[in-house]
Amino acid sequence: MLAHDICSAIQNAFRARHKYVALPHTNQSLGILTVLLQNGFIMSLSRGTPHTPSPSAFLTAPEFERRIWAELKYRDERPVLNAMHAVSKPSRRIFLDQTELMLLCTGRSVKHVRPLGMGEIAVVRTQLKDNEWMEARQAVQLRVKGGELMCRAG
Repeated sequence: MLAHDICSAIQNAFRARHKYVALPHTNQSLGILTVLLQNGFIMSLSRGTPHTPSPSAFLTAPEFERRIWAELKYRDERPVLNAMHAVSKPSRRIFLDQTELMLLCTGRSVKHVRPLGMGEIAVVRTQLKDNEWMEARQAVQLRVKGGELMCRAG
């Protein structure tokens, strides 16, 4: 599943006021959902099948039926996540180095990508330990050499 598919599935689930959204169990969807969980946009993650979030059923399910279930977060009956969209696309991938990530996080445009606003995050796939996923500000703090800017959420 591509980043733009993940972003649209999550955003559509929030707009339809669903309690959960199920995404295919891939490294990319797990990475993006983990960053959203760490930054407070979703409540919890669990593994399951297309029908139910059940970790025991996940273990016995075939590979193609495994899903990651995300419990969506709402505050005062309004979704916490207002917008989410992919930045890198298969036809145009956006790679940023350490200084470009810092510029993006401090309010400057980089490579035709508008700066991060208040309450907005950017998900970066770094070249650390098997493509580790993290938020752009965390990557700047850890002085990561750079990575691919996958999506932004706010």
